[in-house]
Amino acid sequence: MHNIPHRILVAGSGLVGALLAVMLGQRGYQVALYEKRPDLRKTRISAGRSINLALAERGVDALKRAGIFSQVQTLLTPMRGRMLHAINGELEFSPYGQWDNEVIYSVSRGDLNCLMMTAAEQHPNVKIYFEQLCEAVDWEKNQVSIVDLRDNTRRSVDFSLLIGCDGASSAVRQAIIKATSGTSTYDLLDHGYKEITLPAGPGNVHQIEREALHIWPRGGFMLIALPNSDGSFTVTLFLPRKGSPSFAELQTVHAVQEFFLEQFPDACAMIPDLSQQFFANPMGELGTMRCYPWSYGGRSLILGDAAHAIVPFHGQGMNAGFEDCALLLKLLDENDEDWPATMELFQQRRKQDADAIANMALENYITMRESVAQETFQLKKLLGFELERRFPDRFVPRYSMVMFRRYPYAEVFNRGNIQNEILDRLLSGENDINHVDFSLAEELVMTRLSPLE
Repeated sequence: MHNIPHRILVAGSGLVGALLAVMLGQRGYQVALYEKRPDLRKTRISAGRSINLALAERGVDALKRAGIFSQVQTLLTPMRGRMLHAINGELEFSPYGQWDNEVIYSVSRGDLNCLMMTAAEQHPNVKIYFEQLCEAVDWEKNQVSIVDLRDNTRRSVDFSLLIGCDGASSAVRQAIIKATSGTSTYDLLDHGYKEITLPAGPGNVHQIEREALHIWPRGGFMLIALPNSDGSFTVTLFLPRKGSPSFAELQTVHAVQEFFLEQFPDACAMIPDLSQQFFANPMGELGTMRCYPWSYGGRSLILGDAAHAIVPFHGQGMNAGFEDCALLLKLLDENDEDWPATMELFQQRRKQDADAIANMALENYITMRESVAQETFQLKKLLGFELERRFPDRFVPRYSMVMFRRYPYAEVFNRGNIQNEILDRLLSGENDINHVDFSLAEELVMTRLSPLE
């Protein structure tokens, strides 16, 4: 074994930092996490940017590898597909996949984070320090400047290995980019979001279908709702920040009520305090972080949103971060715990995947707010399922590859483009998959798509 750090400092004890600490703690590493927020388990504060998250196969696999999925299961509400809400109140359920195990799970960010921090602290070699902001890095001294937010004092903390899990505004990333003259861009989406709670009905019963992700697709914007275990739903409005319609126009109670009554009448009827919540909750921003390198000097690395923050429309931000942790530990095993070699391999292998899921997340916003309500989208989805049944070792719909498989994102992106071309050709001029030429389908699939591993 080579280059084994005696003290690992992790910036951030959010979802990715906490999971990484669990995995490193199991291996006997001395791990110190520095978290700028108070302890979520003792103080009622926001857990982060959003209340609910969607857990899918990549995240489930990482949690299983960490040995904590059985604990997490109690927090999960399955979502088997999208429930589409038309303006006239009509509902249409669209399953995510075609097999019983193809579900994703709604989970509370705060509850999951609390569980994982507790799991990390069960290892005596793991310690979390709260209200401690990692402000800057001194590479010459291998020290991090820490601000104690309780009294605004500063001190320097030594590390032998520094891992940044400190989100899209990561101080560790900034230090790496500065030291390497690397590149870093943050592309802000011109849409923002607000979250509102749709309360439980009498007896804490869900007012709308429990096992679905609800979408009100409206072309240039949308409303979604994810189920909570207490019978409520977390509702999120995604809307342009400026223009018409936009958040800039929704400045009065009357404007908000008129907008929701016109666009989302069924949801509006179930949220009696809609206007109060709308003005009490902040508008969040949405953006994509792209940067490189992710590592410096064989002694520092960034993971999760610190390296590749993405928009939430494919439900993969948390899942990609968890997969980061699993891949890092896998490479560490393969490289006999040689951390410098492992970190270099990690960033080389993962960067193209991060770029691919960032692109797919942006594309899926258009799918969710617009395409899902179109007949062409539904037709291509049905044909994709049929081709998957006929050629399961070669054709798997792109959404299923992202959410229910663990193929590298870059491979999924490339195969997805080829598969879309095949679907377009087979459906050219057709509005019924019963008229599709499946002899041509077999020829296209067999010649253009290599077997899946």
